[in-house]
Amino acid sequence: MAKVTIDESICKGCGMCVNACPKNLLELAKDHINAKGYHPATMTDMESCVGCASCAIMCPDVAITVER
Repeated sequence: MAKVTIDESICKGCGMCVNACPKNLLELAKDHINAKGYHPATMTDMESCVGCASCAIMCPDVAITVER
């Protein structure tokens, strides 16, 4: 099982990772904002993640780490 870690303090909520996920497991948080004032990306279902790292590759801020 893969483990995805998103550093919310770096994330600017651009949504590129959300669009890159082939299983649609990422979304931008609707209920909170980070210290910079952005809605950070969050993982909706870690169990379904296959660890492809498309989200981490697309992240322009290197805010996502994928461990397999």
